[in-house]
Amino acid sequence: MSYTKYGFDPAQVERIKIKMKNPETKERVKMILQGVNKYDLQDRVKVRRFVGLISKALNERMTDAQTEHLVNFIISQKIDPNNTFHLIKLWGMFR
Repeated sequence: MSYTKYGFDPAQVERIKIKMKNPETKERVKMILQGVNKYDLQDRVKVRRFVGLISKALNERMTDAQTEHLVNFIISQKIDPNNTFHLIKLWGMFR
């Protein structure tokens, strides 16, 4: 799995995928990320805040190291949420 090279725990990824199948949880996460653009996803402070908000919405405890791995991953991917190709690439990585 390609996400493991970024330091993600496969068991945690599977837990989060299951939680995201819940429509209420999915909507909470979508509300947190509503209006986010590619510049927001390159700002370390904003990304760290999004990670904190989303982990609370998912009721997932994250260590400082896990948070840092996730922040570094998001910034390194240079994600543009308005670019369908970027979203498909991420979907393929975690499916």
